[in-house]
Amino acid sequence: MKLKTLTTAMILATVPMTGAFAAALDRSGQSISAFLQPGNYFEAGISVLDPDVSGKATANYGGQETGDMAGDYYFPHAALKLQPTKNFSFGLIYDQPFGADAEFTSSTAFTDSTLGNTAVEVDTQSLSMIFGYQPTENFNIYGGGVYQTIKGSVKLRGSAYSGSRGFGGYNAEIGEDSAVGWLAGFAYQIPEIALKASVTYRSEIEHSVAVDESSVGSGMLTTIINNPAIIGASATGETDITTPQSVNLDFQTGIMANTVAFANVRWVNWKDFSIRPYAFGVAAKAAGVPGKPSGFDLVAYTDDQWSANLGVGRKLNDQWAGNISVGWDSGAGNPVTTLGPTEGYWNVGLGVQYSPTPATFIAGGVKYFWLGDAKAQSGAQFDTANYVAEFEDSNALAYGLKIGYKF
Repeated sequence: MKLKTLTTAMILATVPMTGAFAAALDRSGQSISAFLQPGNYFEAGISVLDPDVSGKATANYGGQETGDMAGDYYFPHAALKLQPTKNFSFGLIYDQPFGADAEFTSSTAFTDSTLGNTAVEVDTQSLSMIFGYQPTENFNIYGGGVYQTIKGSVKLRGSAYSGSRGFGGYNAEIGEDSAVGWLAGFAYQIPEIALKASVTYRSEIEHSVAVDESSVGSGMLTTIINNPAIIGASATGETDITTPQSVNLDFQTGIMANTVAFANVRWVNWKDFSIRPYAFGVAAKAAGVPGKPSGFDLVAYTDDQWSANLGVGRKLNDQWAGNISVGWDSGAGNPVTTLGPTEGYWNVGLGVQYSPTPATFIAGGVKYFWLGDAKAQSGAQFDTANYVAEFEDSNALAYGLKIGYKF
């Protein structure tokens, strides 16, 4: 059962790095596997996702097909880990943990011939600085700070929002904002059998931003959005956006010569996440939606996300290795926001790795996602059984490429 080195096992367990079409805004999975590599280590990679998410509006909203509303996107990542002494380590990890990219191009529920299309784009970047202490060969205690930026834009168009007290025509531009959080974790390993287990907690990160809000629609609510002062509220105010806390649990072990089994489980606290831009919130409260005297959010979720990935990796010879994996994601509730209308997924993945030298490797992989069917609702419908459209038989294909260097 013994593997030649723990390094071999760890590299096998991280192929492929292909990104995910996960619940809510989750994207990278926030892995710290690079920091747990032995010795000095560097890696860099890119993931590309090609989703197809389409549905049909209900009869109340025109009954038209929505077409594919999910945009293709890519995100890079990089990591550097240094081991200056046998007891202390340091690492930097860059990734883009959360994001969204979608635009509706058909169906009057989400488009307007004069005002354009419903669209959303969210981009984040994260830099984690991690310090580790290894009192023995078997234990690793680590923690550090996380610097994160966020920016985005939203446009609401069509009867899905005009019918929700007149929010069709709403625009929000979220200028880039930065904030800090922290992470902490613990790892245990037995190198002789390639066993490694780790648990990592990441804190929520609180952003307070000035969102540029306006509306090109018509009616009283558009007037309120453009000037909240007319109902006694300030015309400007800060918008709080708090990215969620999460826990990652990773495990691997050798199961026979040159073969490892691996698993990871992730929890993300999306149930407590919401976005309510300031002027939008003022107008939502004034809208008088039954059962929502305090207004409603632009985006919110009803459930936390759980996801899991299981697989087996095998070293074929000194230069080639590969793996196969199966993944599952719970989603963040159903019905769910119109800006991300899927409920979790199942996926299968294949990865291959080529090592031209003992110190270097190139790894690539592909994953196919069966995305969960979902009912999509506007913010005014949140936490009710009402919905605007139903999305079925959606899927996604992800590709990843990574290079690594041990020194």
